[in-house]
Amino acid sequence: MFRSLRSDFSIIKERDPAARGVWEIIFCYPGFQALVMHRISHKLWTYKLPLFPRLISHFTRFITGVEIHPGARIGQGVFIDHGMGVVIGETSEIGDRCLLYQGVTLGGTGKESGKRHPTLEANVVVGAGAKVLVGICVGTNTRIGAGSVVVKNVGANSTGVGIPGRIVHQSGVKINPLAHSALPDTEANVLRNLMERIDQLESDILGLQDVLVNIQTNRKKKEIIIGESQNLKDKEIIEFIGDD
Repeated sequence: MFRSLRSDFSIIKERDPAARGVWEIIFCYPGFQALVMHRISHKLWTYKLPLFPRLISHFTRFITGVEIHPGARIGQGVFIDHGMGVVIGETSEIGDRCLLYQGVTLGGTGKESGKRHPTLEANVVVGAGAKVLVGICVGTNTRIGAGSVVVKNVGANSTGVGIPGRIVHQSGVKINPLAHSALPDTEANVLRNLMERIDQLESDILGLQDVLVNIQTNRKKKEIIIGESQNLKDKEIIEFIGDD
């Protein structure tokens, strides 16, 4: 247990530039405090003691804002940053060097028995407010974007964003766990591609109209009606997907 606590302590110093000293981490980092208390409650849980592990968990939630069920299995070097509102269910498993931000839920749905909470393999980053639900597995070196809801298995070296979570594979690319600004905007990319296709189709139609006018000399071009082109320069689209 003490080896795990040393790993939890060192990962905070590694990943948080605001951590200035030992005592500051011990007394001012609720995520670290919650993990310390969880290591104790989990040990008692493995001894099948009634009630007492849950009381420790409940007290920890009261003082830190982090709720971790005593049955959850948490590896070494885990960092719960800020931590307020984090919920980790009974059958959750968190691998080494994972990073969880505030508002994260590793939860279940319904009243199913058995493995009903997710498994995070090593070096997974779960952004603020993200929900990872049911007994799925999130592979190593994977990032879950802030506010995402993931309900399906996620392979290793991937990025999950959106509601429901859509997976963007990043295999072979080393990911900085703190680089949240590098998350892809999949909706904007899809809309951009669709609008470019529409622009191309409208240009093709205009070209065909010119050909028809030349062939049908007795018909004036103004009689051929086409809607106004809606392209990437339109104000509404720019406001939605940006102008990058």
